Amino acid sequence: MSEKTPGQLLTEKLLMKPENIGQRSAEEIDKANEFCEGYKKFLRNKTEREVVDYTIELLQENGYTEFKRGVKYAPGDKVYKSNRGKSLIMVTIGKADLAEGLRLGVSHIDSPRLDFKPNPLFEDTEMAYFKTHYYGGIKKYQWFAIPLSIRGTIILKDGSSVKVRIGDEPDDPIFCVTDLLPHLDKLQVKKPVAEAFSGEALNLLIGCQPFRDEEVSEKVKLNIANILFEKYGITESDFNSAELCAVPAFEPKDLGFDRAMIGAYGHDDRVCSYTALMAEINTKNPQHTTVTVFADKEETGSDGNTGMNSFFLKDFLEDLVSAYGLEVRHVLEKSKCLSCDVSAAVDPAFAEVFERRNASYINHGAVLEKYGGGGGKYNTNDASAEMMGFIRALLDNANIAWQTGELGKIDIGGGGTVAKYVSTHNVDTVDLGVPVLSMHAPFEVVSKLDVYMTYLAVAEFYK
Repeated sequence: MSEKTPGQLLTEKLLMKPENIGQRSAEEIDKANEFCEGYKKFLRNKTEREVVDYTIELLQENGYTEFKRGVKYAPGDKVYKSNRGKSLIMVTIGKADLAEGLRLGVSHIDSPRLDFKPNPLFEDTEMAYFKTHYYGGIKKYQWFAIPLSIRGTIILKDGSSVKVRIGDEPDDPIFCVTDLLPHLDKLQVKKPVAEAFSGEALNLLIGCQPFRDEEVSEKVKLNIANILFEKYGITESDFNSAELCAVPAFEPKDLGFDRAMIGAYGHDDRVCSYTALMAEINTKNPQHTTVTVFADKEETGSDGNTGMNSFFLKDFLEDLVSAYGLEVRHVLEKSKCLSCDVSAAVDPAFAEVFERRNASYINHGAVLEKYGGGGGKYNTNDASAEMMGFIRALLDNANIAWQTGELGKIDIGGGGTVAKYVSTHNVDTVDLGVPVLSMHAPFEVVSKLDVYMTYLAVAEFYK
C-alpha cells in the first residue's frame, strides 16, 4: 500500500469526516438493539399520565423514594417527585457539594394528538362521533383514515377518577377519522393542504348501532352513551371534567429488513425521555447531583403548571437545596443542562428544505443542536461556545458518536424546545437528542444506534 500523500494526511488532521455508526462493532450494535427493546415497551405509554405512572414503577423498582421537603439526602440517594401525575422530576444526589451545581437533563413526554372537546359526543346521519381539537403541530391530513385508540382520565363528580385505555389489546375496538374517497375529491384536491383538511373535520367515528326505542331521538348517540355508562359509569356531563384523546393505535415495531430502525408514534419526545431516564437510573455515584425532568405541554408552548414555562422545577430545586442551606439561584448559575429533544433527520424525498452541511442524519449519532427557533434565531436558546466545547470534549473523550444539526434551512425551518425555559434561570444549556424522520407524524422513525448513542451521551454527562 502506498504512503498517504501530504494532502491526505492534512485532510485527516484538519477536516471532519462524517461517520455512519452502522459500521461500528457488532458488539455495539447488539447493545443498541438490546437497549431499544426496553424503549419499545416504554413507547406503549402514549400520554404523559401513562408515562409518569410507568416511570414511577420503574423508579421504585430501582431504589427511588418519594422526595420529602426538608430532608438532607446523602450521596447516592435517589428520589422523585410527581407534579400532578403529568410531569416528573428524578434526582440522584452526587458526591460534590450542591453549591458546585447540578447536571440537568430535561425532556418532554407529551406528543401531538387529537384531544377531545369538553362536549365531544354527537350524532350525524345516524353515526356517532367524538369531536376533537388537535394538540400540537400536526399535518392534519395525516390523521385521517388511520387506526386510533382512546386514552385518558375522567374525573367524576365525587372526585374519583376513571382511566380509559381502549385500542391496545387484540380484542379491543379501534376508531378513526374518515376521509373523502378519491372518486369525489375533485374540489378538495384543488385546495391548499391547509384548507383541504379542516380541524373541525377531525371527528372520531365511534359507532353506528341505534338504541332500540322508537320514542327517543339520536338513537346511536344514546346507544354509545349507554355503553360508556355500563363500562365506565359515566354520563355525558362527565366529559366536561375529562382529559381524553385519540392517539395512533400503531404498536412500536422494528423497521427495515435490517431491523435497524423503530417505527412508532411518539418518538418526539419520548425517545429522549427514555434515554435520559435510563441514564438517570443507571447513574449510581455521580460527582454532581443529577436532575432528570419529564415535562408536559412542550408541544403547545410549555405553558400551564406542568409545562417548563411554570415554576414547578425551580420550586422543587428550592426545596431540595434549602435543606443544605443554599440559595437555588446560586446553584443554578453553576449548573449545566442537556435539553433532550429530537432533531429533523435529512429525508432525501424532501431534500430541498435541508441545509445539508448543518443538518443531522440517521445513523450518525446523537444530535448536538446549538440553537433552534426560526428566522434570525428567534425564540431559542443559543448555546455558548464554552457549553458546546464542554459537551464536545465530553463526548469525544468517551468515543460517543455525535453530530451537529439544525431544523431546516434559514427562513424555511424552525421549531422550539424547552431549552430556553431552562436557560432563563441562568443555566448553561444545549439541545441534544435523536434525529427523526417524519417528525410529528402519527408514525415516526428513528435509528436504534442513534437512540443508544443519545443514552450514552446523557449517561456520560451525568457521571
